[in-house]
This record gives sequence, structure tokens and C-alpha cells, in this order.
Amino acid sequence: MPIDSADISHRLAELKIEHRDLDLAIGRLQATVEVDDLALRRLKKRKLLLKDWIAKLESMLIPDTPA
Repeated sequence: MPIDSADISHRLAELKIEHRDLDLAIGRLQATVEVDDLALRRLKKRKLLLKDWIAKLESMLIPDTPA
């Protein structure tokens, strides 16, 4: 079953929201006096993973053009 562009766009929007939320959470955590380094590393790792997924989905939305 092929994945249609509407499904990809919907998932892409969800991932971008989660990425933005993680960015805010990281900022709040870094602003605290006692930074939980492990939690901060985990959030940053998740954010990078989301960035990779977003890039992959965005590339799926670009139509193939013959060379």
C-alpha cells in the first residue's frame, strides 16, 4: 500500500510540533539552576532524531525528476 502525500504531510506536521515542543522543553530545562544533564541529553537526542525524520519525510514529498 503506497503512502500518499496527505499522510506524509500530516505526520510531518505532527513531528514539527513535537520538535518545537522539545525545543521549548530544552530551553526551560537549561534555564533551571540545577540542570539534569541526563534528561537534557535525552531531550536533545530525541530532538535530533525528530529532525532526521522530518528531513526524510520532506524529501519524500519532493517529486522525482529525471536527470
